[in-house]
Amino acid sequence: MSIVDSKTIGQVAHLARLHLDGDTLTHLAGQVDHILEYVQQLQQVSTDGVEPTSHPLALTNVLRQDKILSSFDPKVVTQLAPTSQGNYVTVPKVIEG
Repeated sequence: MSIVDSKTIGQVAHLARLHLDGDTLTHLAGQVDHILEYVQQLQQVSTDGVEPTSHPLALTNVLRQDKILSSFDPKVVTQLAPTSQGNYVTVPKVIEG
């Protein structure tokens, strides 16, 4: 039994603004149909007692304490820059408008 047909694929293609011919619609309908049949098979698998996971591996965040560290002296940084204005490094404009 077919889950989707070429008419359904044609409607989706129209919504996506895709121009597909009849042979392509038939081919895609067959492929989508196979994918959905596989999903139906997966839905039949019993998942009772299986914990939901978002990732196959156990992941934990690696956190560290915030430490106040010394930063660069603005005068040194502006001396190293090709151009500067006050305590700021000036760069070429890249956004129009």
